[in-house]
Amino acid sequence: MRIPGAAAAFGVRPRLVLAFLLVAAVSAVTTAALTYREARSAVLERAQDTAVASFREEVERFVPGLPLDREGVRWQLYDIAARSKPHPWIVFAEYGSVRVSSGDRVVSGVLTAELRRSARTSPRGTFQRVVKGGDAYLTIGMPVMTRVVAGGRAVPSGLVLYAVMPMVNEETDIDALVTAARDGALPGLAVALVPALFAARSVLRPVRELRRAAHSMGGGQLDTRITVRGRDEMADLARTFNTSAARLEHSVRELRDAGVRARRFASDVSHELRTPLAGMLAVTDVLDEDAGTLDPDTARAVRLISAETGKLAVLVEDLMEMSRFDARVAELNTDEVDAAEAVRSTLSDRKWHDRVRTELPEGVRVRLDPRRFDVVVANLVGNALHHGAEPVTVRVSARAGVLLVEVRDEGPGIADDVLPHVFDRFYKADSARSRSSGSGLGLAITQENVRLHGGTIRARNAPGGGALFTVELPLGGPAPGVGAADGGAAAYRGAPGYDTDRTEATA
Repeated sequence: MRIPGAAAAFGVRPRLVLAFLLVAAVSAVTTAALTYREARSAVLERAQDTAVASFREEVERFVPGLPLDREGVRWQLYDIAARSKPHPWIVFAEYGSVRVSSGDRVVSGVLTAELRRSARTSPRGTFQRVVKGGDAYLTIGMPVMTRVVAGGRAVPSGLVLYAVMPMVNEETDIDALVTAARDGALPGLAVALVPALFAARSVLRPVRELRRAAHSMGGGQLDTRITVRGRDEMADLARTFNTSAARLEHSVRELRDAGVRARRFASDVSHELRTPLAGMLAVTDVLDEDAGTLDPDTARAVRLISAETGKLAVLVEDLMEMSRFDARVAELNTDEVDAAEAVRSTLSDRKWHDRVRTELPEGVRVRLDPRRFDVVVANLVGNALHHGAEPVTVRVSARAGVLLVEVRDEGPGIADDVLPHVFDRFYKADSARSRSSGSGLGLAITQENVRLHGGTIRARNAPGGGALFTVELPLGGPAPGVGAADGGAAAYRGAPGYDTDRTEATA
């Protein structure tokens, strides 16, 4: 089930805007992350390099007296810590089992075993960043070197100094960078929304024009074209659409012209055949009357010619009626009639009243064209009698402002592959009877007569067997505008005794 609101919410425009904002958000986040990483590294490295260089200088100037005096070393550590930069240090000294610190116990928890091992073995010292309790510290370890006169080579004295510098200011600066990036993201997305809407509008404008043009062409306006702007892909699409539309318009015009010529040809041929056929029918009628005085072979030939001439006359009349239907000139002459009486009149005129069962309620009034309604009933009943099996039942009823006419026979029914074609012109289910008395136009013209009244007709197989045709007509007559311009088919002559068999689709 398609939900219009959901379709609008997830249309092309919202998707384009969301995609644009997503790209902007990803770009902003990526840029902020890279900037944060570089800025953080720069801040930390600057503070780290300054602290390491300063501490190395202080260690190189430190010359302790041996053996070590714990209190003397402590005061010297205080002196080193006092010259710390860029931030205050806590200085810690190790010499064998001697441990001296210029600060509190936090130093012993920050100095790691790995740092201690590296500080003892590395002449240039080492450093490490440590986080403890959520706070960041820079820890530096430097061995105190002493020079041996022989060879002048500096060797470790066994005394190692450590400096611990809290990096509170650096972490504050880094947090400020994160906050600035976060606070600038939403305004950045809001600013990006404006070009997103503009871009979506510029992309969708030719798409909307294409949609309107396609809708107009679907409505029959084949001269619709799109204005070509620019030289981009959308302009190429517009040019392709215009080219295709022009070719389609040309093809449709040729088809319409061919259809008009074909309808005019059928109408002209049918009209030209009427006059000679009228003379032939008059002659064959006279020959039929005298056939009994002729020898048997001649009499059979005369009757065959008479019958085939009559079929040809009926076919010509049918073609003329179909040409009037195709030309959309069929008209309705409606009147208010009693539905039951109209059906009885049709059956009585054709002497079918003793072969057809009826269920005709009295008092059902309907507005229709009596002549065309007579053709509809006659064609359906005649079709059932010729190609179904008796008894044939005609049932009339009315409900919800609609007249229902049902015609059912007791024959084998309609094959499933035939049902979709029963109202096609010249369609016959049995190819062996292609030269039978029916022309294959009866049910087609019946359908067009029903449509001319603004109704519908359906064919199906009844549950108990046999074919069932159901006609629905509005009781109040066709809607305004339905008639000659509605494309209804022209009716048969409908005269008493007229052969209503037009198709063998129900065989």
